[in-house]
Amino acid sequence: MIRDERVETRPDQPYAAIPVEVSMDGFGEILGPMWGEVFGWLGSRGIEPAGPPLIRYKVIDMERTMQIEVGVPVAAPIDGDDRVIGGVLPAGRYAVLSHLGDYSGLVEANGALLDWVAAEGESVDQRPTGGGDAFGGRVEFYPTDPEEEPDPSKWQTDVAFRLADAPTR
Repeated sequence: MIRDERVETRPDQPYAAIPVEVSMDGFGEILGPMWGEVFGWLGSRGIEPAGPPLIRYKVIDMERTMQIEVGVPVAAPIDGDDRVIGGVLPAGRYAVLSHLGDYSGLVEANGALLDWVAAEGESVDQRPTGGGDAFGGRVEFYPTDPEEEPDPSKWQTDVAFRLADAPTR
């Protein structure tokens, strides 16, 4: 179920993440272990998470691969190492929606948000590259922990796209 489309103005959001290039068919298996690794990395340094786990979509080519960052928000920018990087979701206006249900509905939720953005006369902060579409701020937040809530119909995912600076209408 998709609900609550809105535009939010958000500040910079620092995060710790592991960057990875992945295809759609290998996507699901890597996430849990990578989030576990990031949480462990933060814990070993005494850094508290500042929000739910996230995936930042940097470049997407649905027919080939996606460049993503699997991470966790933190309160202040961090220095990474050879495995975990420090990143920042840029400040700006974001189109946001909440999806309630299992993760198989996220492709539809992302499409619905893109349709809503266009209907509102806005455009997403993205540009084409040789490797796919690059995004200024495309992210999914996962506030529901499936280990704590085993019913997939109750899983919430917040999808957010940074908007281009000027509306199209």
